[in-house]
Amino acid sequence: MAKKEFQAESKRLLDMMINSIYTQREIFLRELISNSSDAIDKIYYRALTDDSLVFNKEDYFIKLTIDKENRTLTLTDTGIGMTQEELENNLGVIAKSGSLAFKKENEAKDGHNIIGQFGVGFYSAFMVADKLTVTSKTLGSDEAWKWESEGADGYTITPAEKDSVGTEIVLTIKENTEEDSYDEFLEEYRLRSIIKKYSDFIRYPIKMDVTGQRPKEGTENEFEEYQEEQTVNSMVPIWRKNKSELTEEDYNNFYMEKRYGFDKPLKHLHISADGAVVYNAILFIPENTPFDYYTKEYEKGLELYSNGVLIMDKCGGLLPDYFGFVKGMVDSEDLSLNISREMLQHDRQLSLIAKNIKNKIKSQLQSLLKDERENYEKFYQAFGRQLKYGVYSDYGVNKDTLQDLLLFTSSKESKLVSLDEYVSRMPEDQKYIYYASGESISRIEKLPQIEGVLEKGYEVLYFTDDIDEFAIKMITNYKEKEFKSISSGDLGIEDSADKEETDAQDNDNKELFEAMQAQLAGKVKAVKASKRLRSHPVCLSTEGELTIEMEKILKAMPNSENVQADKVLEINVNHDVFKSLKDAFAQDQEKLNLYTSLLYHQALLIEGLPIQDPVEFTNDICKVMV
Repeated sequence: MAKKEFQAESKRLLDMMINSIYTQREIFLRELISNSSDAIDKIYYRALTDDSLVFNKEDYFIKLTIDKENRTLTLTDTGIGMTQEELENNLGVIAKSGSLAFKKENEAKDGHNIIGQFGVGFYSAFMVADKLTVTSKTLGSDEAWKWESEGADGYTITPAEKDSVGTEIVLTIKENTEEDSYDEFLEEYRLRSIIKKYSDFIRYPIKMDVTGQRPKEGTENEFEEYQEEQTVNSMVPIWRKNKSELTEEDYNNFYMEKRYGFDKPLKHLHISADGAVVYNAILFIPENTPFDYYTKEYEKGLELYSNGVLIMDKCGGLLPDYFGFVKGMVDSEDLSLNISREMLQHDRQLSLIAKNIKNKIKSQLQSLLKDERENYEKFYQAFGRQLKYGVYSDYGVNKDTLQDLLLFTSSKESKLVSLDEYVSRMPEDQKYIYYASGESISRIEKLPQIEGVLEKGYEVLYFTDDIDEFAIKMITNYKEKEFKSISSGDLGIEDSADKEETDAQDNDNKELFEAMQAQLAGKVKAVKASKRLRSHPVCLSTEGELTIEMEKILKAMPNSENVQADKVLEINVNHDVFKSLKDAFAQDQEKLNLYTSLLYHQALLIEGLPIQDPVEFTNDICKVMV
């Protein structure tokens, strides 16, 4: 029979296929197996309306056969087969989908759905094969037909002999080149690994002759190889089983089998959604942070299946970045796939699934926080930083989703508390949610600025992560209570009498403070009497949005600009040091300058800020000692 040409658009598409439109050549096997599964499904559908047909699932399978000598890989199925016309229509016109058309005519909700687009997936085989030979015999016919092609030049369809109903595809695997090795697609272990990766949950057995070893008869230490037909896919995915059938161990085993992590999952979430979008999902909250989690190399995302066939290893679109720690998979019937079947069009269905998953994860975490506090705190130690980044990123657009999941160490209990817990026990006269930032809790507890707040009986949240203060700035207030750093200029802890007294002190010592400020010009915005200090002589406070801790973090960043917080040097007028300051101001300007420099540097050291000239500072100390 004369060779027929592909249509023009089919030729162009075939050239793209042959030159690897797919990012991984191994995808071809997933495509061919999916098509074979579709072909068996068609018999099932036919049996639903044809009383003369009995569908016995055990009679149907897909078989792979390797012939290394002739460099062929054969895939045989017991599906419905194709007539001459169907071979012409489905394989002569690329992207003509017999499976897709059949699906539209035979929608069913009992687990047998057509996933393939036969034309497109079939031609992916040209990525690894020089020649494809398809022999097919359709159900109810005595005739068989052979379709054959060596690529974009065209194809032939001729009569053939075939004993059983179904389709046999013979791939003549390409010869190796200097750049590419195609031998891997003739290796038993490689084909098995591809099947396990992409097609493990195809509902029909995928069989192969598997090589094993056994003791040689009549010998003690000699072994011989033998081949035995085995089913290499597991067929029934865990997510399609009833939750009541599954144990915690089943979920943990699945977590380990899928290599989601080397730890045990802290919590799992099994979702079966049957509403606006139909999907199944199993999600895991890991116990430990992956070693590369906070690096650019870490790739978030869930495994994405379409009716049990793996479409993507990491579908990032299913998870917001702030829940990027979640592991697991999603299997849906409603996804729109483009030509390569591995790149998703981010359509309404995917968006609905992603939104649903986001809400489910949040609910699970809230439940964990409420009912399993110890486990939640374990999770938070591993991934709390990610939640805070989620609050800060995108200009705080996700703060309402995440703020109730945040925990901070509290001065009251020296343990983690939520914002809700903090606000619920605030005294009536407390205006703000107070926080203190520092490198560690022990450093924060020694800050002079904290004394006045604690003396009032107010609770302070300790911020030790560099992201903490930036995240809180995005939240701005929680349940109508603003956040206030203990280093802020106005803490709102003074009554009118205290304020009058402090103002009087500033006024009485105006000339002294102006003299000190003049010496510290460019370093502090003002020098004044402190409202917050109790036992310490000096501290730094700030005016404006930028705090000292934020200044330190921003300065530590690469290519950072010289950002400066507006600092105020606060003096404890009730401390013995202040008397020495007044005496020096009255009698010895040089001594006043010395004391001013020492107090300023002392305040810098308390805040963990660098001293510009350590030699000058040590010399100043020596001057006091002699």
